[in-house]
Amino acid sequence: MSQSPRPLFSPARHRAQRDRMARLPATANFLAPIIAETLLDRLTMVTREFSRTLLVGAHDAALTDRLRGTGTDLTIIEAAPGLASRTAAIAVEADAVDLPFGSFDLIVWPGGLDSVNDVPGALVRLRALLAPDGLLLGAFVGDGSLPRLRRAVMADGVRSIARLHPQIDLAAMGNLLQRVGFALPVVDVEALTVRYSEWFALVRDLRAAGLSSRLTPAPPPLTGDEAARIAAAFAAQAEPDGRIAESFRIVHFSGWAPHPDQPQPARRGSGTASLAEALKPKE
Repeated sequence: MSQSPRPLFSPARHRAQRDRMARLPATANFLAPIIAETLLDRLTMVTREFSRTLLVGAHDAALTDRLRGTGTDLTIIEAAPGLASRTAAIAVEADAVDLPFGSFDLIVWPGGLDSVNDVPGALVRLRALLAPDGLLLGAFVGDGSLPRLRRAVMADGVRSIARLHPQIDLAAMGNLLQRVGFALPVVDVEALTVRYSEWFALVRDLRAAGLSSRLTPAPPPLTGDEAARIAAAFAAQAEPDGRIAESFRIVHFSGWAPHPDQPQPARRGSGTASLAEALKPKE
């Protein structure tokens, strides 16, 4: 009998990281309010009300309050049991959620899709939870993020071991949304640059945002010499003022549960205008 493949990420480490993140001051996680504000802005552009909302993740109390302030009936799921108990959330991983189909008109996921073991499975489950014409709206740290950190961890004298997560790019995300049955998918990216004085400051930010490694098996701890080499390689990428500009690429995504009244793409071959004619230079 063949064994199941070993999961890429450790759910136990994920839960522990999120519980630790929740014990920090709210201001420690600088990414949370940026992502939340963008999601809320996009939500205001949707000209309809959502009476039943599912929020994936209980770490951002301000986002929870803003959603409740819209008058929606809010349900929260949270992987970390400690955080879940403090916020009246359902303790479950996003790729294992088991709630009645069609229970929600809106699902908001402000980070974390890129770190679940079964990304298509998580999207399929969320798609099933949406009522017809329901909206999934989310964001995560995507492909192309942290290029200077990635270069630094490959410095000479540092063991060649996977320490950073694989990342999802825009094209893959768009294809996933379509494959699992979402209509009208939209995927775009917001580039964010943060300037650091040293590598250790970046590490603190990643931990506060729940973005430290949860790979399995866990990579061995860095030795003092390895940490010093990474810090030096990171500092070597500094700008003239001595600060290092690190990049975060926030991938925003949305998709709708299909409904007959939604706009439909034109049938292939149904166009009446010639592309060749349209591209001819005007006289």
